[in-house]
Amino acid sequence: MLIASMNQKSFPNILVVMTQPDVANQVTTEKQSIVRISDQADQTIGYNFLAIDQLLPELQFNGVQALSVADVATLNQALEAAGFTPDLVADETPHIVVGYVQECVVHPDSDHMHVTQTQIAPDQTVQIVCGAANIAQGQKVIVATVGAVMPEGKIIWPSQLRGVQSDGMICAAREIGVEGAPAKGIMVLPDDWEVGQAVTADAVAALLK
Repeated sequence: MLIASMNQKSFPNILVVMTQPDVANQVTTEKQSIVRISDQADQTIGYNFLAIDQLLPELQFNGVQALSVADVATLNQALEAAGFTPDLVADETPHIVVGYVQECVVHPDSDHMHVTQTQIAPDQTVQIVCGAANIAQGQKVIVATVGAVMPEGKIIWPSQLRGVQSDGMICAAREIGVEGAPAKGIMVLPDDWEVGQAVTADAVAALLK
């Protein structure tokens, strides 16, 4: 997993790269304008590239950055030159995709949540806890997979909801940025949408017209 972003107003010329969720106790190490953030077990959480214009000068806009394989290779070269392990892995897979709810059962510790087994690719099914009242087995739905960055900036990480593992989020249209979409309930997609295909706000908005 690799999430990269920039905020030129608050942190000019800094590329923030995350590979794992934040933890309370972090260790930071700076070498040659690169800060490595790790946990107490020395697992990399992410990096701050403090002079990104010297490495990837084209990254000058705010928000999430879509790094190519070549971009990540450049960052890994910089890490190695600074004495860090070049451990970044490019991630060009879409993270807002069509899912298929294969199974939907009542959450064992909630009167409104359900535990689903949701297919997010032809060869991948994940468990996702969903609180929407209209979730049901057999639906095609919008899934924000682990590593997705939502329009308001929220990052989807693996989580536990009332003690049950949840690896993603089944979304309402509004949650992926469709203005004017219903505030309640998930968006149910047409049956002919292919599991695993990328979902955009524009494509979903067209369905609602």
